[in-house]
Amino acid sequence: MSDIQTLDAKAQKALFEANKLAKRLRHHVGDAINDFNMIEQGDRVMVCLSGGKDSFALLDILLGLQKSAPIDFSIVAVNLDQKQPGFPEHVLPEYLTAIGVEYRIVEEDTYSIVKRVIPEGKTTCSLCSRLRRGILYRVADELGATKIALGHHRDDMLHTLFLNMFYGGKLKSMPPKLVSDDGKHMVIRPLAYCREKDLERYARLREFPIIPCNLCGSQPNLQRQVVKEMVNDWDKRFPGRLESMFRALQNVVPSHLADTGLFDFAGLKTGDAPFADGDTAFDKEEFRDPPLPGDDELAEAQRRTISILDSRPKETSCGG
Repeated sequence: MSDIQTLDAKAQKALFEANKLAKRLRHHVGDAINDFNMIEQGDRVMVCLSGGKDSFALLDILLGLQKSAPIDFSIVAVNLDQKQPGFPEHVLPEYLTAIGVEYRIVEEDTYSIVKRVIPEGKTTCSLCSRLRRGILYRVADELGATKIALGHHRDDMLHTLFLNMFYGGKLKSMPPKLVSDDGKHMVIRPLAYCREKDLERYARLREFPIIPCNLCGSQPNLQRQVVKEMVNDWDKRFPGRLESMFRALQNVVPSHLADTGLFDFAGLKTGDAPFADGDTAFDKEEFRDPPLPGDDELAEAQRRTISILDSRPKETSCGG
């Protein structure tokens, strides 16, 4: 085989892998949207664009789904310019103009507030997040957005689960869909089924103009970073474990935990009929290795009967 033929074969393989990755992410997002009814007919979806890989991928995939989805919905991208020193203000407007999407750049100097209030060396994430959230809720009202889409992915949800367990004493994660604390806004996470390593590859392939966050990303020893490194280590040493852990978030058995608010332990009675969640402590439990992620993920996604791509008839009217 000649060098030219070798290069052609490599290019074809790279293109095949890129298309497979795009399909997998597209199906994961479509499944999440449908499983949790994230986007409905006539919705105006405000995509929060930070300049990081995840929010770029979210916007890109939603724009692709918008073209072929059986429902009509609009998209507006919103970036909060927090006035961090050295922030490249031109990058996002140029990118968003080039792809032809409606957008709003919101300028609010939250950087100065965070730096003034939080002592040097302390984590700024909590205050920064609260300030951002309040501003984005206000902007959603101004834009008439019915949904606020965030770029958190499957790994973020797992990291949050362990953070709450280790440091917060709660069995709690990031839900794919929730109502805001003021009760007025619906927040969605369409990347809930997407792996971070897939999004990293996708960002490289799509050549997004990534903007690093120098406000919080440069802080050492963050609890989230410690948990992330722990989970990534598990993923390397035990392939398939993260998939199994995420399935656990969707397969909760309250009778086998210890929350009296979720299960009536005090009122539990014996009876003659079989009990669905009865104790199996005296039975031998078998724990099998989880299946390795791979091509079967895409095949499974394609077998799903619920999909934003083909499940509902196209409506002719468009609300919002």
